Amino acid sequence: MADEEPQAIAEGEEPEETPGYKTPAMKSLDEIKTLDAEDESLNKYKNQLGLQDVYAPEDDPARVRVLKMALVVADRPDVELDLTGADLSTLKDKPFVIKEGVEYRMKIIFRCQHEIVTGLKYLQNTTRKGIPVDKTKVMVGSYPPRKDEHSYMTPIEEAPSGMVARGHYKVHSVFTDDDKNKYLEWNWAFDIKKDWE
Repeated sequence: MADEEPQAIAEGEEPEETPGYKTPAMKSLDEIKTLDAEDESLNKYKNQLGLQDVYAPEDDPARVRVLKMALVVADRPDVELDLTGADLSTLKDKPFVIKEGVEYRMKIIFRCQHEIVTGLKYLQNTTRKGIPVDKTKVMVGSYPPRKDEHSYMTPIEEAPSGMVARGHYKVHSVFTDDDKNKYLEWNWAFDIKKDWE
């Protein structure tokens, strides 16, 4: 039981949607560009989104590429995980070390391509010794397709402290959207220790 992986986020287990919220119908970028063309303020907003410089690499049809995840702690260099590698299964063997009681955030760095992506979400299930200890869902937002990277910082969390909290934690993460497209699913780990080493 101690070596069990965190469970993948199953179809029926995904956090429930906001009551009354309906995902907007998908529109192509060309439709959005021509929509309400006479509305000056809307055109100004579209220009701010950078829709005139759409990034659409011909050799990569993916709408979202998740590039990195980083542990962000004040006054310390970020610790990054490369999520573009060929073998993401090795990430669980290289845990982050988090000092007990410290405040931290996770940063996700990604690129949107071809079309605007709406309702991006980050979901994670955390287990310790095979027992679920946390489920997290954060709304990342909607982003235009551009060559520059986008990044999202999760809300500040405080690492638990004390002898009971110290140990090894396994995490299953999913980067998805309102349409339930899974852009990346990966397992990783962290250790809570008395100090950074």
